[in-house]
Amino acid sequence: MKLNVKEALDSARDTRALIIDEKIIEQVSDLFKTNFDGRRAVVVCDQTTWKIAGEKVFKCLKKEGMTEVEPFVYDEPKPYAEFGNVEKLEASLKKHDAIPVAVGSGTLNDLTKLAAARADRPYMCVATAASMDGYTAFGASITFQGAKQTFSCPAPQAVLADVEIIRQAPSLMTASGYADLFAKVTAGADWIIADALGVEPIDPRAWSIVQDGLKEALADPEGAKNGQLTAITPLVEGLILGGFAMQWSQTSRPASGAEHQFSHLWNMEHHTHEGETPSHGFQVGIATLAVTRLYEKMLQTPLDLLDVEACCKQWGEWPEWEQKIKEQFENTDFLETALTQTQNKYIDKDALSDQLQKLKTNWPVLKARLTEQLVPSEEVKKRLLAVGAPVEPEQIGISRKRMKNSFIRASHIRSRFTILDIAVRTGSLDQWLNEIFE
Repeated sequence: MKLNVKEALDSARDTRALIIDEKIIEQVSDLFKTNFDGRRAVVVCDQTTWKIAGEKVFKCLKKEGMTEVEPFVYDEPKPYAEFGNVEKLEASLKKHDAIPVAVGSGTLNDLTKLAAARADRPYMCVATAASMDGYTAFGASITFQGAKQTFSCPAPQAVLADVEIIRQAPSLMTASGYADLFAKVTAGADWIIADALGVEPIDPRAWSIVQDGLKEALADPEGAKNGQLTAITPLVEGLILGGFAMQWSQTSRPASGAEHQFSHLWNMEHHTHEGETPSHGFQVGIATLAVTRLYEKMLQTPLDLLDVEACCKQWGEWPEWEQKIKEQFENTDFLETALTQTQNKYIDKDALSDQLQKLKTNWPVLKARLTEQLVPSEEVKKRLLAVGAPVEPEQIGISRKRMKNSFIRASHIRSRFTILDIAVRTGSLDQWLNEIFE
């Protein structure tokens, strides 16, 4: 049974209230009062979101006597999601006891989420774009000591999403959110594999929250690009539902698979294109298309005839893997991460034999499930183009050679079990990549 947004909200551990509708910005005072009665508010935004909605939110709250604190406005149009900006906001919050009301999208929300947690108080969010799924996700993605890291911190206690404001956001932000939502298709396929092989069982409620309405939310990329309410509303709902599933399960597994590992890798490599870090959604969109093509190679492979003994023969002992990883990541600042994450999912030859035998035996059923879950790569490409998202790695500054190598490197930076691990453990990765990139 498909869960509606209200039912999914009941599964959230941090978020207690959500309003999604048109022209509801003036309801911000009522929402704040219901959730933080007796407390004061402080509006947090940047120069861009102050003009879009921050000033209006501040006036609404001030009119109702809910804020006496001057708004905290980052002194740049697009502040970077780095720890220094968290510390600036945290220092400001510690001068009073007001509840932060973040007015913005991904970066603004993550900065406020972590700063509020470090200042030991809840927060509220007013969404301004359908640009990512992090509004209601636990944890904040912040660059710290040179690497993008996810800090554990609660999701907002209340969220207001005025679709009238969101649909007027730049179409590239909407395209980024659409691509981020599309990633849930391959993330779901990865979870199906992990579940079938006994690595990580599917949580039925988290699965239902993300997957049940996913195809519907992705149905109208052109409408989303053009800001049509009928397309933007389900897109916003889909992105927010992803966060609820992560709150419920206390892990990003319901919304994140191999495609997100590419994005994490590129962020850890400090990748920029034309002077800026490509948006998270565009990174995972490119990776979703690439991972879908890898899945298509996997589905064309008769894994029910897999030579398990040969696979185990080519599987190295841990010291060999350790040496390979040291060579692969020797000039990076995340070698230890790669070693730790890979070791966390490393298995010996006996365990590999058992796992691959299970894959071989279950392949006909697993293949059918994956085929039903996935969207063909040509259709993925068509829809990403329709929404205005990039479809070629060069569009975000990634060369073909680097893209091919990213399949290998991405599998090492997270312990999450995905198709990348199947490709490596069956000895198929090189062949599948050569066919994709020939």
